[in-house]
Order: sequence, then C-alpha cells, then structure tokens
Amino acid sequence: MSRMISYTEKDTAVHRLSGFTKLFFFTLWCVTGALTYDTRVLLVMIALGTVIYSLSKTEKRQVSAVFKAIIFFMVLNLIFIFLFSPYEGCRIYGSRTDLCPLFGTGIIFTREQLFYEFNVMLKYFTVIPAVFIFLTTTDPSEFAASLNRAGVPYSISYSVAITLRYIPDVQDDFTRIRNAQEARGIEMSGKAGLLDRIKRTASIIFPLLFSTMERIDVVSDAMELRGFGKKKKRTWYSYRALSPADKAVMAFIIIFCTASMVFTFHDGNRFWYPW
Repeated sequence: MSRMISYTEKDTAVHRLSGFTKLFFFTLWCVTGALTYDTRVLLVMIALGTVIYSLSKTEKRQVSAVFKAIIFFMVLNLIFIFLFSPYEGCRIYGSRTDLCPLFGTGIIFTREQLFYEFNVMLKYFTVIPAVFIFLTTTDPSEFAASLNRAGVPYSISYSVAITLRYIPDVQDDFTRIRNAQEARGIEMSGKAGLLDRIKRTASIIFPLLFSTMERIDVVSDAMELRGFGKKKKRTWYSYRALSPADKAVMAFIIIFCTASMVFTFHDGNRFWYPW
C-alpha cells in the first residue's frame, strides 16, 4: 500500500545518525526558518535542504506527494495573506512601490507585498521538507530510546514513538476509506473538481478519527494491563549511542543557527529588503 510518510530503513548518512541528533538538528532548523525573513538565509537553507534530501535517498514518489501538498497549502495561504492584508509588505518594509491594480478592485499589487509573500513561500520550502525527511529517516523505537537517554521521561518518549508509528497506519486507513468511497461511485481522484475533492476528502476525516481513537484505546488498555509506567526506568533494545558524526552534525547546526540569527538581526530587523 502506498504511503507518503513512513520510515524506510536504508544505509545512508542521514539514517545512520541518532534519532536525538536528527530531532536536535531539525528543531533548530525549523526555529531558524521560522524566525528569519532574510531571503539570503532562506535560500542557503533550501540549498542545504536539497543536499540533505540527496543524502537521505528519499523516494521521489514521496517527495512529489509532499511538494504537491506544500504548493496547495502555500497557494491558499498566500491568497489569504493578500486578501486580508494586501499591504502587509509595505508596512513591514516601510515603503510602497505600486506595480498594477487588481482587476479594478481598488487593491494594488506592490513590490513590497510580492517580496514579502515570496519570503513566506521560501519558508514553506525550508521547514516542511525538513520535517518530512526527519519522519522518513528516523526509526521510532531508536528515536524514543535516544530521547529517554537524553533525559526525557520514558513515558513521553514512548508516546512519541507510538505517534510516529501511527502515521503510516493512519495513511493506510485513509487510503482504505477513500478506496471504499470510490468503489461506491464517489469520485475522489483528479477527475473530480477541486472543490468536490476537498468536500469528499473532508468526509473521510470523521471515520478516520473514530478508527484512530479506537486503536488508541486498545493500545492504552494493553499497556496499562502490562503495568506500563510503574517503574521509574526501563531498558531499550534500539538505543544508539552518539557517534562522532552525531556530535559533528549537532555542532554544525548550532553554529549555523547562531550565524543565521546574527546575520538576520545584525541591524535590529529580521526583515531584509534589498531595495
């Protein structure tokens, strides 16, 4: 069954890193991408993200599906930003350069607004692919063990592992429900209109939520019957100690994040504008 987001065991430089290292890296990476609006920093992050993707050997099918989702939500977000705050870029950059009116509505396209929304678009392509690569290259069990050894309570670590393991199961349930709907003659493929697909896909969410909640109850009851959480400590089968490569990656992301923040805020403003 086709899965867009699921861990796939491979022998790559990214897969060999500890789960804690990858969490540490991508957390700082996402924080940097969220804080900066400096186009230069964002472009460097996209270039580095491309290198990480190449090293992870992630399947093109998975990447293609993720980028379609990114583009869809990105376009919606940019439209909403422009409709509700068409001059946000002018307010941020402190200038206004009119380009052309918007179909006689009285709203005018400005260079500042387009540049601001361009940076928002870049932020999508820095943060979301990084999270996706983290999910597809991290073994949930090994990741939970790494979190526990880093000081996170094992009950929380185990909950994170279960969450990561449930993502592929939820995708399978979604696919099964969608196939059942199509078998009943409800078109949900690209042949249907966009609005029809959105409405019909939304109708899958409720049965999907019910099936997921039922599975959570079963797992919770099973863990409670086995006395999970009674002891203060537990052993882990999948623990992976930090290697020199892990330490080098963590040192790199600390330096990169610090340098990016200094570069972004050196003039007291995180919004870089070249004109």
